[in-house]
Amino acid sequence: MNGAGYRNGALAVVHRYHADRVVIASQSESDRGVLALVRAFKAIGVPVCLLPQPIDLVHAPSATPSRIAGLPLIEVEALAVHDALPYTGPDRRDLHRQPKVSVVIPAMNEEQNIGPVLRQLPDDLYEVILVDGNSHDNTVAAAKRAYPNIRIVTQTGRGKGDALRSGFAAVSGSVIVMLDADGSADPGEIPRFLEALESGADFAKGSRFIEGGGSSDITALRRAGNAFLSLTVNTLHRTSFTDLCYGYNAFWTRCLPYISLDVPGFEVETHINLRIASAGMRITEVPSFERNRISGNSNLNTFRDGFRVLRTILHEARRNQMIRRGRPRHDSAGKAAERRALIAIDS
Repeated sequence: MNGAGYRNGALAVVHRYHADRVVIASQSESDRGVLALVRAFKAIGVPVCLLPQPIDLVHAPSATPSRIAGLPLIEVEALAVHDALPYTGPDRRDLHRQPKVSVVIPAMNEEQNIGPVLRQLPDDLYEVILVDGNSHDNTVAAAKRAYPNIRIVTQTGRGKGDALRSGFAAVSGSVIVMLDADGSADPGEIPRFLEALESGADFAKGSRFIEGGGSSDITALRRAGNAFLSLTVNTLHRTSFTDLCYGYNAFWTRCLPYISLDVPGFEVETHINLRIASAGMRITEVPSFERNRISGNSNLNTFRDGFRVLRTILHEARRNQMIRRGRPRHDSAGKAAERRALIAIDS
């Protein structure tokens, strides 16, 4: 099976290699057309490899099971982040066209909150995706009443990280905005995040602790914990985050392959921040004001979730150290296949 596909100007050559897997050779492995090809083959159970150059695979010299024309094959186990291919910089085409904004909202038992949140959204959004965590109340019905065109995705796993993973997989826009369903994040701030992205940022990070930001909800204990965790991550990862644990963020969809959401809970924001930073992407902090929940109580547990964030920080530090040394990563026993996204073969 040989062929070529074109999407947004990027070339992807598809070739059946050694009769047991598909090889996709592309100059832009994060291009949505390439990702769509990967999804299609994985959906029917066909193993996939990536080659980081759009070369002629049919007549390529010196092909081996692990390399073609001297280039390493990257075996895809799941569609997520890869460690082997470096981030090559922003797609400047994004800066010259109107972004299609996809808002992803994880929600579980937010019947009283979701309506007011949706009614405050800007009018010019491309799509709004509600990820329902199998709510026991009328969250979905309330969302449909408030925003009839909303897309509903039912979460299959548990936790905020799993919900975001489900929501991101359903996105078809060029920009993703992460928004909470409880009303604590102001949907009216979305234009600030878009302005940062359109000015050249890859990732717009909300911060309550820079000029123009603030919070009427954070406790002294949570503030102190956030400061400690931000200091820890900035020391270990050489970053400059002012608000590590705040989940109001926006980024270009093309960043998704570098994130690999393999954490289930509230530590997901830290995980995303660190994956974006370790890929060398441009991060711009955006002032944001955190409001009180409209109704109900948060599921956040200061100590439990704080320790999970710290564990994520240390795990990502070890991961980055292994990558710099050129050593393979080894995740927890029994979890490697589902956690690793791409594995470099003989790279």
